[in-house]
Amino acid sequence: MKYLSLEPQALRVWKNEVLAGITVSFAMVPEVIAFAFVCGVNPLVGLYAAFVAGLVTAVVGGRPGMISGGAGSLAVVSVYLVASHGVEFLFAAITLMGLIQLLIGLFGWGKFIQLVPHPVMLGFVNGLATVIFLAQLRQFTQNGHLLPTHEVLVMASLVVATILITTIMPRVTKVVPSSLVAIALTTLAVQLFHLRTRTVGSLAQIHGAFPPFHIPRVPLTFESLWIVLPYAVVLAGVGLTESLLTQNLIDDLTNTQSSNNRECIGQGLSNIATGLFGGMGGCAMIGQSILNIEAGGRHRLSGVIESLSILCFILFASPLISAVPMGALVGVMCVVVFKTFSWSSLKILHKVPKADAAVIVLVTAVTVFTNLAVAVLVGVIVSALRFAWSMAQSLDARREVSGSGEVVYEVHGPLFFGSVQTFSKIFRPQDDPERVVVDFRFSRVSDHSAIEALKTVRSRYVTLGKEFELRHLSPESLEIIGKAGELTNLPMVPGENRHVATRRLTMELDQSELTSCES
Repeated sequence: MKYLSLEPQALRVWKNEVLAGITVSFAMVPEVIAFAFVCGVNPLVGLYAAFVAGLVTAVVGGRPGMISGGAGSLAVVSVYLVASHGVEFLFAAITLMGLIQLLIGLFGWGKFIQLVPHPVMLGFVNGLATVIFLAQLRQFTQNGHLLPTHEVLVMASLVVATILITTIMPRVTKVVPSSLVAIALTTLAVQLFHLRTRTVGSLAQIHGAFPPFHIPRVPLTFESLWIVLPYAVVLAGVGLTESLLTQNLIDDLTNTQSSNNRECIGQGLSNIATGLFGGMGGCAMIGQSILNIEAGGRHRLSGVIESLSILCFILFASPLISAVPMGALVGVMCVVVFKTFSWSSLKILHKVPKADAAVIVLVTAVTVFTNLAVAVLVGVIVSALRFAWSMAQSLDARREVSGSGEVVYEVHGPLFFGSVQTFSKIFRPQDDPERVVVDFRFSRVSDHSAIEALKTVRSRYVTLGKEFELRHLSPESLEIIGKAGELTNLPMVPGENRHVATRRLTMELDQSELTSCES
């Protein structure tokens, strides 16, 4: 690694990585404590997840500079398991979750994140930015009620001061991350002027011991497996979805490339370790990751420093982190929200296709009101249906009568489940001559629905005693037909026209299959 030297440039990288990691650790602690409360576990369980998951993914994950920890999306899924069966079953589910993620990475299935369309990605970013912002508003309440007026004013003043310092300081100097300076100055002001305001220590006591290794204490039975398996599968899907989408975002921000499969492996190993060390499970955290990038963290060292800082808070420095005012951290996260939200998406809503604009808004809303996994799934399904519909509408055919008296239908567009009805309506068996040719030079057979449509159309012509022929089927189309068991003979075309791949397929109605192919 480039920063493992004593050259001036390497020393600057060291400085940036260390300061970025420390900055992110301050913002991580209150968030994972809040998520631990959501999950119904001790705050130390959340902090252990931040330390273990953050350290493992920083070392072996696929995206240097990305920060992982105990995430709210996982806490929402886990709360029902903890409430019904206890925290030990949670540790077992997290361990199994990590194993599933590890297998996904080893089998190379991380590439399927490429199926997430860009409008879904924009909705994901905007939705998470909104969720992070709404989470900050909860810091102004207690037990569902607004804090006393003077406390609200003090916290709001700290938020504004933090935002101003974080925004203005980079114009003066970038030697130290502006967010870290803002946290230090506001903490100093609260201590000097004895301001009454909420601090990290107001949330929970974070002092504890090193996370102990232990095998989850659950009965080793199939009954226990069936209890934790559904949660493990959902947690694995939610965790990888959020991690891989965050990874793509960081790739765009840093103009670099990373490995999806390696990230899956890293997330899997981190959650196996987290479950065995008493953590609540983790994944990439978009807010902290962007904060790390903005603070200058680009390498694995920043993630290592962040996780080790959290361990230091737990073991030695709990008074230090406990004194940090929540107003400062809310201000930092508000800046993160502003930089996370894709403001350009608002400008292009009226310029992109209406379906894409609808997907952006839909995914944003579903992310806010349900969870990330549901939002991405809904967005992908809607985008896929919209694409299938547009492809179905694109199928067309040109009908020509040749000099030999045969009619040729030249098909344009893919023949698949969405276009088979349009395809069937193209033909005119009653009006066509004795020989009919369907030319697939500009089309392809895509699925079993297409095969059934071909059989149906041919049956209409055969019933009238007419000959039905297919030409220019692509190798992919022939492979699909062959795998479906519809093609029993595929003779090669002799002579100089062999490469043209012009083939004739005749389907036997009584066996419901294609039986010959020639040109």
